[in-house]
Amino acid sequence: MSLFLSLRLQRLALVAALCALLPLAAHAQDVPATAGSSASMDMEAMPGMAMPAPASTTAPTSATPVNPKPAPPSTSSRSMDGMHRVDHGSMQGMDHDSMQGMDHGSSTPPQASSSSMNSMPGMEHGSMQGMTMGPMQGGHPPPDARDPDYSAGVDYGPTNGIDMAMDDNARITMLLVDQLEAFHGKDGNGQQWEIEGWYGNDYDKLWLRTEGERSGGKLDDGSIEAFWNHTIATFWSTQLGVRTDAGEGPNRQWAAFGIQGLAPYWFELEATGYVGPSGRTAARVRAEYELFFTQRLILQPEVEANAYGKSDPARHLGSGLSDASLGLRLRYEFNRQFAPYVGVVWTRRFGGTADFAREDGQGLFDRQWVAGFRIWF
Repeated sequence: MSLFLSLRLQRLALVAALCALLPLAAHAQDVPATAGSSASMDMEAMPGMAMPAPASTTAPTSATPVNPKPAPPSTSSRSMDGMHRVDHGSMQGMDHDSMQGMDHGSSTPPQASSSSMNSMPGMEHGSMQGMTMGPMQGGHPPPDARDPDYSAGVDYGPTNGIDMAMDDNARITMLLVDQLEAFHGKDGNGQQWEIEGWYGNDYDKLWLRTEGERSGGKLDDGSIEAFWNHTIATFWSTQLGVRTDAGEGPNRQWAAFGIQGLAPYWFELEATGYVGPSGRTAARVRAEYELFFTQRLILQPEVEANAYGKSDPARHLGSGLSDASLGLRLRYEFNRQFAPYVGVVWTRRFGGTADFAREDGQGLFDRQWVAGFRIWF
């Protein structure tokens, strides 16, 4: 009897111990895994991030009550909880485009990412509306980002009446006294002039030109020309007009046509043809160049030649090449509008004009020393 009672007591003690261990086993199933398991990270501890709860590997039995007491945070949960103390204001200087390569989708759903960005202090997401974010520099600028003339609101300042807009139709007036000089040569002393002026725009001008020589108190030779000057190319223009000769002998009238401009290497060229009554024709070619020793000291060589289609004894002119001259004038520009000069001019007469010069007691060759002023307005 005592043996039987002892066995029953042992069985009751074993059953009681098993019943006491069942709640502990159920509690152990609710405890999350260790820090080495990424599947059991408590992402709910991160502010602004919502993660679905991980599925339990072993479902609790209906007969076993589940312990409602929350499990203590694991190592990974504590690590993620510490991220809410990061100073998001320090991220203001970060380039938003440089964050495009980060894989936010691997841990954060779209709604969680939006709420996290909105929670960052110092970032004005409202100011980014309507802006096209390009891969490097923000895409296309707005249409009013730059002034049309690149002036940034700064005007030209004082220009003394000069139109800085460079209007091609602006009217321009110019008077150039290229040569106003006294000369001394073998054939005598006297004065010479060469003056031209124009009025008009860059394409069409009224062009006036006069030149001549006087000695002994009388006019030896002089001419006045008026042209319509029309631009045909860069630095080149045609001239169409009339010419009147005065001086020794009867006056002569001519219809004039020509071309003038700036040749390569900065040679100024002028070629003019003339047609007059009684079948008279004439031509003149002139070339000049400016050689700058300094910005103020300038040497100006000039070559000129005249020819006539037929003789004009009344004015002592022969047919063919009549005369040619070479001049060298060295001027000093106190300013661009005023420059005195000195120089020398060599003249040679040819053909019938040389014969008329011999009859008048003049030589075929003449050298003149000159001094004068160059002025323009």
